[in-house]
Amino acid sequence: MIDPTAEVAPTATIGDRSQLWHYVHVREGARIGSDCILGRDVYIDAGVVIGDRCKLQNGVMVYQPAVLEDGVFLGPGVILTNDRIPRAVHPDGALKAAGEWTAQPVTVRHGAAVGAGAVLVAGVTLGPWSLVGAGAVVTRDVPAHGLVVGNPGRLIGHVCRCGARLAGDPSRAKQVCATCGRENGA
Repeated sequence: MIDPTAEVAPTATIGDRSQLWHYVHVREGARIGSDCILGRDVYIDAGVVIGDRCKLQNGVMVYQPAVLEDGVFLGPGVILTNDRIPRAVHPDGALKAAGEWTAQPVTVRHGAAVGAGAVLVAGVTLGPWSLVGAGAVVTRDVPAHGLVVGNPGRLIGHVCRCGARLAGDPSRAKQVCATCGRENGA
């Protein structure tokens, strides 16, 4: 289902059963997988790749060349950036052209989730099943199952696939999720 207010470039690919709600904008060459949900006012830049069964809440902005693997969740207002040294003009004041900078990707691995209003800075990778808390600004890679909060984002623990926080130090002992019973969140 693609809402009539959505703007989808003719060269973009939308997978089966994906839903694009009001005012979604999908640019040239972007690929959206199957069974995805893109909420109101989501922006997907040119060439972005989004896997299957992803859910992007209202107001999410994903800039090229980002890659979201299968099962990723992005909460309302999440932004994936692509430029660590942004400038509109050169030192002499001349306007920069589109090709005068290098876009850096943000990669979000399988099953990772990002809370509302978080910002992922260009060049970072979120590991599989990691969790970023609401409002965090992620400036470094996050390990698999890592739990990151704050500005700048800092690793404060680990989470299970089910999303529950794991107790203890995962590098020193076996952890069993108190919510679902998985060992070490796997």
